[in-house]
Amino acid sequence: MKSTIHALPTEVVYLITAGEVIDSLASVVRELVENSLDAGATRIVVSLWPQQWRVRVADNGCGMNLDDLQKAAATHSTSKIYTCADLWKISSLGFRGEALHSLTNLSNLEILSRPAGENWGWRVVYSDGGKVEQVEVAAIAPGTVVTVSNLFANCIARRQGLPVVAQQMKAVQTAIQQIALCHPQVTWQVQQNDRDWFTIYPASTSKKLLPQFIPQVKEADFQEVKLAIPHPTNSENSELRTQHSELTLVVGLPDRCHRHRPDWVRVAINGRMVKSAELEQTILAAFHRTLPRDRYPVCFLHLDISPDQINWNRNPAKTEIYLNEIGYWQEQVTQGIEQALRLSSANIKEAVHITRVSKLLKAAEAKGGYNFNPKNPKDDNNNQQSALNNPYSLKAVAQVSNTYIVVEHSEGVWLVEQHIAHERVLYEQLCDNWQMIPIEPAIILYQLTPKQVAQLQRIGLDIETFGEQLWAVRNVPAMLQQREDCADAILELSLGGDLQAAQVAVACRSAIRNGTPMSLPQMQTLLDQWQRTRNPRTCPHGRPIYLSLEESALARFFRRNWVIGKSHGI
Repeated sequence: MKSTIHALPTEVVYLITAGEVIDSLASVVRELVENSLDAGATRIVVSLWPQQWRVRVADNGCGMNLDDLQKAAATHSTSKIYTCADLWKISSLGFRGEALHSLTNLSNLEILSRPAGENWGWRVVYSDGGKVEQVEVAAIAPGTVVTVSNLFANCIARRQGLPVVAQQMKAVQTAIQQIALCHPQVTWQVQQNDRDWFTIYPASTSKKLLPQFIPQVKEADFQEVKLAIPHPTNSENSELRTQHSELTLVVGLPDRCHRHRPDWVRVAINGRMVKSAELEQTILAAFHRTLPRDRYPVCFLHLDISPDQINWNRNPAKTEIYLNEIGYWQEQVTQGIEQALRLSSANIKEAVHITRVSKLLKAAEAKGGYNFNPKNPKDDNNNQQSALNNPYSLKAVAQVSNTYIVVEHSEGVWLVEQHIAHERVLYEQLCDNWQMIPIEPAIILYQLTPKQVAQLQRIGLDIETFGEQLWAVRNVPAMLQQREDCADAILELSLGGDLQAAQVAVACRSAIRNGTPMSLPQMQTLLDQWQRTRNPRTCPHGRPIYLSLEESALARFFRRNWVIGKSHGI
C-alpha cells in the first residue's frame, strides 16, 4: 500500500486559518470520527471515559500502513490536500492536518491500524510534537483504532474551565448526532465507562434517521425533498456551469411537529454540519405563518455543492463558512421548502384507486345523508367534473356539522375544517395581491388614537381627518369592500401588527364561517383552491387544517385482516 500522508508545503500552511481546534472531549470525538468517515468507515465505535479524560474511536475504514502511521501525527501532515489550489476544491471532512498533532501535545496518543489488504496491523505510540515513540505489530481487524488518554494533563487550567461531565457528554452526543445526520448510512455505537450509552442505526436517508433523535415523532411526520440545482450562472469555473449541485431538505410538517426553540433548524454543507445565519433565517422565514405563535420548525438542510462555492477558512473548527452567491442558495432553499409543504402526488402516497374505503364511501353516497342530495344531477355532474380536474384525487363527499368537509382520496379519508382551509386560501391571495379599493361614501371612524391612524396608513389605507375626533377612510382591502362589518374590520386592523398580520386578520374575517352549509360543488371548489396553496397543512395561525384517516389505520381499527373460515371459528 503506497504512502499517502505528507507534510504540507509552507505556503499552503500560511493560507489555512490557524487556531487550536482541540478544546473539549466533543472536539476530540468530532476530529477523530471525521477522519474515520474520510477513510470510508461504515461502522464507528466511540468509547469515552470522561473521568479519566480518555477517548477511543474505532472504525472499519481503509486503514493506514506503517509509513503513513509514522507521519500521521507530524505537524501539518495530511493526505487530503497537496497544493494551494486544493484549498478551493476540498471534498473531505478533515484536511488541515492539525488534529492528531495537537493531540500529541495535549494527551497520550496511540493509533492501531491495518489496511484491508494486509495480514497484520501496526501499533504506534506518539510523544510530544508527533514524534514516534513506540512501534510494534498488532493483531487487529482492518480499520483504525485511535486512543487519546490523559487529555489536557499538561493544561490543567483548560480542564478546570470545561463544564461538568454531564454537559460535556451532552456536547459529545450532539456532535455525533449532527455528523450521523449528514452520513445516515453509518452505524454508530457509543459507550461511556465501558457501558453502552446509545446506538444510531443506519438508514437510507436522513428522513428515516431523524426519529432516532427527536422523541415522539414518526417518519411520516417529515417530508423529504431532493432537488438537482444548477450552479450559479456567474460561476468563475466554466466547467462547473454544466454540473449540478444537490439540495436535500427534511422538513417537519408544520401540522405534525414543531419546537419551542429553533434547536432543530440545522444546515449541513458537503457532509459537515455548519452554522449559517443567512440560510437558517431563510428557513425560518419560509415557515412564517405556518406555525403557532412562538413555535419553530424542524428542518434539516443538506447542500452538496461544488467546492469552489465554499471557503472553509472562516473558523478553525470548520463550523462557519463563507458561501459564494449566498442569495442564490437562499432562493433555492425557499423554493425547496415551498415544494416540501405543498400537497402533491409526490407527498400523497400512491395507492390503488379502488380501495376498501372508496367502496365503502360509494356505498354510503348512494344512501345520502350529511347534506348530500343525490337527486340533484346538476350538482352530481359538477362534482364528477371537478374530481376529474383534480390532479391529487381529493374528492368532496359530504359535510359534517356544517363545519368539516369529508374528503376521499386514494389512501383514505380526510376531514378538512372549512373555515381555516378557506382562511389559508384567502391569506395567500392577499399576500400575492394586497389590493386597495376606493369606496364611496367613505367610512367614518370615531376617536382613533394617533397610533391607530399611523397603523392604518402603514398598511396602505387612505385616511384623513373629517372633523373633531372623526376620520374618513376612503379605501379598503378588496375583500372587505362588500362586508357589512367593514368598519369593525378596519378598527381591528388599526390595533397593530405588520402588513402580514393585517392580511391574516382580513383573511380570517372573510373566510367561510363554521356552521355555514355548503353544497358539494362549493366544497369541491374550496378543496381545489386549498390544495394548490403554498402551505396547505396549517392556517396562518398555525392550526392544522385537516385530519387524515389513512386506509391502513381504518383497516387496523376495524380488524379487516381476518381470513374467511378462521374468523368464524371454523
